[in-house]
Amino acid sequence: MAVQYVQYKGIKFPPGYNSVDSLYFAENEFQVRDDDIFNITYPKSGTVWMIEILSLILNDGNPTWNQGILNSLRAPWFTTQLGLETAHNLPSPRLLTCHLPIQIFPKAFFSSKSKVVYTLRDPRDVLVSYYHFSKMCIPFGDPKSFNHFLDRFLKGDVPFGSWFDHIRGWMKLKGKSNIFFISYEQLQEDLYGSIKDLSIFLGKELDEAAITSIVEHASFEAMRKNNMCNSTMLPKEVMDQEKGSFLRKGICGDWKTHFTMAQSEYFNRVYQEKMRGLKETFPWEPTGDQFKQRTYFLN
Repeated sequence: MAVQYVQYKGIKFPPGYNSVDSLYFAENEFQVRDDDIFNITYPKSGTVWMIEILSLILNDGNPTWNQGILNSLRAPWFTTQLGLETAHNLPSPRLLTCHLPIQIFPKAFFSSKSKVVYTLRDPRDVLVSYYHFSKMCIPFGDPKSFNHFLDRFLKGDVPFGSWFDHIRGWMKLKGKSNIFFISYEQLQEDLYGSIKDLSIFLGKELDEAAITSIVEHASFEAMRKNNMCNSTMLPKEVMDQEKGSFLRKGICGDWKTHFTMAQSEYFNRVYQEKMRGLKETFPWEPTGDQFKQRTYFLN
């Protein structure tokens, strides 16, 4: 049976998680506190990883919170009814999570002092991870084939809309003092340094022992073993673990094991067209002719 997606302002959202009413409330009526911390990503860009990192930073490296409380309760998805109720009851500072594009992000944010951590990732790896995730997460709809999903992804015909629009929208805020951009690739390359930079951005003074603890407990293996973040506690009606693993590989460059030459060429053509006009260079963009070179600086 085909999934009946929730449609809101031209973007489709997975049912069960969202409704038109919950999305409208998130955009227009959600009360933002000045000390809120928003964890924002396009799907499959390191969302859960960043929840673990930020949770540990806020608790000075102590893993007790991460190991004892579900991540959806630590960093609720405030666009859903359940997540909204959880968010309302959280003490400050709140850690909040969403995949919202900037045009339907809470309006109250733009007149607040709250902070955003935006994690971005090589869209080819996003696509691959999203494909496998959609096969096991029932509300997202099982894709017909990888090639079919590739085409839908490049056209923005997937839940939460176009990756290109999402990135371009949020990148408009680059340079704002309360926005921190970081890439999945940067986290992979230097997790210790990334955690240190994030801590400074959040105004947390952490010693070496605390940062080392965060590195340890936010590792991929630690997360796979942690039932508070590995999604194994979700019912089969939501997440069918027999079809795959939620925390699948956690690596960069897995797209190379999935793309054919023709698919790679197709992706590159669309990428160059959709990203035209940006002056940034992203970590996954090689030098040479494969992608247009840009200058991009992460925080």
